Amino acid sequence: MYAPEVPPPLAYLITWTTHGTWLHGDPRGSADREGGNTPGTPYLSRNDSRSEFERSELNAPAVIMDQTSRATVARTIRDHCDHRGWRIHALNVRTNHVHVVVTAPVPPEKIMGEFKAWASRRLREDGLIEPGKVWTRHGSTRYLNDETSVHGAIRYVRDGQ
Repeated sequence: MYAPEVPPPLAYLITWTTHGTWLHGDPRGSADREGGNTPGTPYLSRNDSRSEFERSELNAPAVIMDQTSRATVARTIRDHCDHRGWRIHALNVRTNHVHVVVTAPVPPEKIMGEFKAWASRRLREDGLIEPGKVWTRHGSTRYLNDETSVHGAIRYVRDGQ
């Protein structure tokens, strides 16, 4: 997966949100899809009219997870890591987003895609979510290349919520 001269990251901090809960123009900031969402690129600034436009374009209600849904998502991610042999360092499933610090020999986009797919499947199998979108289109994938970054991400996921 990685060029021999470039060591793989020690871990990834992967974050994604539930459908309809963090729209472009949101006061908390959002990444610009057209701008490439490159690390170090500033977030889009608050834009109430863009946020309202995006809210009006939603084709399904926003997804807010209750305690049972959150526990199902957490269990599914842990089970998936066990199945794949990936090491999970920290996990925090919130009402409208998920943070995971994980080490795996595959790109973080693949990890996030598998987590989302399996969590959606389990939520539907357990009757906890209606058909339709559960998650946003992508999310954040940060490469953690040294121990300091890994420990900082773990602290953030465990204590920064």
